[in-house]
Amino acid sequence: MPDVLLISKPIAPPWNDSNKNLVRDLSRGMTRWRPRVLVPRGEALDGVLSEPVYQSRGAYAPARSANVRVLGRLLLGPRTAVWHFFFGPNPTTLRAGALASGLRRVPTVHTVASAPDDLERLTFFADRVVVLSEHTRQRLRHLGDRVVKIPPAVTAPPVEPSRVEEARRRHGLPARYVLYPGDLEFSRGAETFVRAASLGRRPWVWVGASRPKTHRAREALGRLQALARDQGAELTWLGELDDILAVVAGASALALPVETLHAKMDWPLVLLEALSYGVPCVVGAGTAAAELEASGGVTVVPSGSPEALVHALEALLGDAPATARRALEAQRWVRATCAPAVVARACEALYDEVC
Repeated sequence: MPDVLLISKPIAPPWNDSNKNLVRDLSRGMTRWRPRVLVPRGEALDGVLSEPVYQSRGAYAPARSANVRVLGRLLLGPRTAVWHFFFGPNPTTLRAGALASGLRRVPTVHTVASAPDDLERLTFFADRVVVLSEHTRQRLRHLGDRVVKIPPAVTAPPVEPSRVEEARRRHGLPARYVLYPGDLEFSRGAETFVRAASLGRRPWVWVGASRPKTHRAREALGRLQALARDQGAELTWLGELDDILAVVAGASALALPVETLHAKMDWPLVLLEALSYGVPCVVGAGTAAAELEASGGVTVVPSGSPEALVHALEALLGDAPATARRALEAQRWVRATCAPAVVARACEALYDEVC
């Protein structure tokens, strides 16, 4: 069985990073190729060959020293049949990948899990560039047949009703709430959510749950909370949660009315998890997330319109039988499209091709 090296951030808990989760789930779905993942020293991913390249689990953005250690592994470590890169594309890392693969003469695949704003201007070196959405494929159409669309792998662990009830008690959540689990600093999605919450009383509670990863994000959260007070919005804002899956599974709906997915996975992991749990979603038009409308469980609304968001939520939550049917359809769609075994088969076929 040939080996493929999956080159990414440290594959280790906490599992709150879409890129890491994608590598974890993909590696566990492979059957014809043997994946090797990069982990911190003293740790390993169960059931997968693990190379202790990193000193620690690291932060959201890897330090320069961590990138140097990865480059050293590529230049000096054991040669595998294929290298599969998962780093965010930027000129520096692309040049390093091109240098290493050229010197070692290893076939390469590069998955663009999160498309940067300057994507069209970047020079890709890999034999195949994997994108997660049609939206990004169109942005890279100048690369021709080198670009392959393969949806992201996702595993949504079962959440027992008791865990949902425990999360509700812990965070003071009612039986019906709409959850915004998105970006704070790059889009207008959170502001749209806050303004929607101010448009009169509704038979649900508005809840935000976002991880303020940066100082800028923390400042944005402060402004949003001030806006909520000024608008008279009845809104609960939770911070980073260690039981986020239970909070997602217990929601009546998820709202992500953003106009950009900057620094996010093309198909945001939290949306796929929600659909797996039978939770309907509302997303903003114009991003790759709008493609999830094909699942049957996603409603697309104009970005930046609190009125459109409220109208879509009222339609969803006011017709329980129809929403339940769509939720079941969406669960089946996610299993058929994003199950690790399905995605792994597509990647393994690509490895065969580049070899």
